[in-house]
Formats: sequence, structure tokens, C-alpha cells
Amino acid sequence: MPAILHSKKRIKTPNHPIKGVIFDIERYAIHDGPGIRTTVFMKGCPLRCWWCHNPEGIEISKNLIYFEYKCIRCKKCAEVCPTKVISFEGEKQVINRAYCSRCGVCVEYCPTGALRLVGYEITVHELMKEIEKDILLYDRSGGGVTFSGGEPLAQPSFLKEVLKECKRIGIHVALDTAGYAPSEIFRSLANDVDLFLYDIKLLDDKEHKKYTGVSNELIKKNLAYLIEKGRGGSVILRFPVIPGITDTEKNLNELLVLIPKLKGVNEIDILPFHDVSEKYDRLGMEYRMKGHSAPTKERLSYIKEKLEEAGLYVKIGG
Repeated sequence: MPAILHSKKRIKTPNHPIKGVIFDIERYAIHDGPGIRTTVFMKGCPLRCWWCHNPEGIEISKNLIYFEYKCIRCKKCAEVCPTKVISFEGEKQVINRAYCSRCGVCVEYCPTGALRLVGYEITVHELMKEIEKDILLYDRSGGGVTFSGGEPLAQPSFLKEVLKECKRIGIHVALDTAGYAPSEIFRSLANDVDLFLYDIKLLDDKEHKKYTGVSNELIKKNLAYLIEKGRGGSVILRFPVIPGITDTEKNLNELLVLIPKLKGVNEIDILPFHDVSEKYDRLGMEYRMKGHSAPTKERLSYIKEKLEEAGLYVKIGG
């Protein structure tokens, strides 16, 4: 079928002065909404989930990442570091990250790419040029762009301008969000989002604070707003299955109590935990999930069955 849905795409995107910070653009994504999609990973997140699978997206500033297997111990990074935060203890590289300015000099001089900065600034115009590269794929597959992170709502001004541009030229927009943002911000952006991939982690507020660092009150409030506005059909719930934390009978039962109240919502993705300790090691971050294993197939099947009994279409994975 001819790609005619985006006849307005030739209209030049204005040069907005607002810049955002992203850490990746993934093309040909098929798990972040309908069709073939471009997923933009934005930096910054107010939550501190113990099991976060994208720890490089938590801080809004750049991260210095170290791939030990690529390092040839030439020690050039330690020689050129302006702040002298890189040293070697024998063959082991040590980075004093508390004092690292993240200037990137070490990255420039690393001959093997063992050091890399994660995160970069981008304008609305620049990002739209990247998104528009895949317009024909969106047209043919019923896809679009998905904003993920991190938490996209942590950069509301930038996100709002990009959403407006996507809406102006008819690109389908999905927002992968924990829903944790001031209500006025959430509501100001909601009309420019076609699909919400909305995380529900823990229903008990005390447990939510323990494992994510924040209350779930705003999350519930913003979800309730979408339901009140008749947007339930534009919401796919996402439920991370973290053994011993989110998959408890108590939390599952509370989720099953909530579901009938979410009028129009008919789909949920269950997202199995997997070990990402290697990412944390490369970033020099503490990993709080050591010793935790992925959920069993039997446990996932049980949760899937319970959610289907509640009337939801259930997918394992995004």
C-alpha cells in the first residue's frame, strides 16, 4: 500500500531552543507498541527501582561506562584524565566517579572503545529528523515512535515539544511511563499521546516506596485521570514480575482488585525480571538484586492465567 499517511512530513520542523538528553534510539522495535517503531530512550528518572533494567537512564547527566573486556590496560585514560580520577591497581582500572567531570577526554584517547559516555543533548529538530527517517515503516506497519527511558516525563518541556511535532505530522506516539509526574504536567501532555504503556509495579504504598524510592499516589492519580477521561482503551498496563517483590500473592491480589476499576483497559504486558548486574558493574553502580533469579515459567503462567481470568489480554514480554 502506498505510504500516504504522512503527507505533511515535508513541513519543516521549527528549530526549538529546548534541548533534551537521550541515551539511545532503537529502530525496528516491535515490543514497544503496535507495528514497527522507533524507540527513543530519554535520560532521567525520579524512581530508583531496585531491578531497573536501564540504569544508564536514571541520571539525566552523562554516564561514563567501562567495558573491562575491551580494555588492554594501556593506561592512557589515567594519563590524560584532567581531574585524575582514573587510576590502576595492578591491572584493575579504578574510577573515582564522585569527582569525574564526564568531560570525555578519556573516551577520546581510549584505543579500543573500553570507555564510553552514555547520553547526549539533542534538539527537537534533530530528534524529529531521526524519527522521520522511519516514516515509511510506520505507514506500512501501523507503527510509530515510542518514548521510553529513564522516565520521559522527567523532561516535560522537551517531551511536550516533540509530542506536538509528532502529532502535527501524524506520527503515532506511545509513552512508556511509570506515570510519576505532577498531575498538571501529566495532563498537559496526555492529549498528544496515542498510547500509554503504563507501569504498575507495587500497589502497597509502603512497599512501593521501599523498592522504588517514591510513593505510588501520583502514579495511581494519573492513571485514574486517563480512565476518567475515557482513555482506558489507550492504556496497556505493564507489570514487572520480580520474584519475591512484585509477584507476591498480596501484590497480585491487589492488582486484581484494581483491574475492574480501570474501565476500557483490556491489555497487560508482564515483564519478567532478568539479571542486568553487568550493566551496573560497567557504570560503577550498586546492584541491589544480586541473588535474585528470573521467574519460573510456571510462575509466569500462573500470573498470566490470573490476569486472563480478570478479563485482560496478556502478553509475556513487551
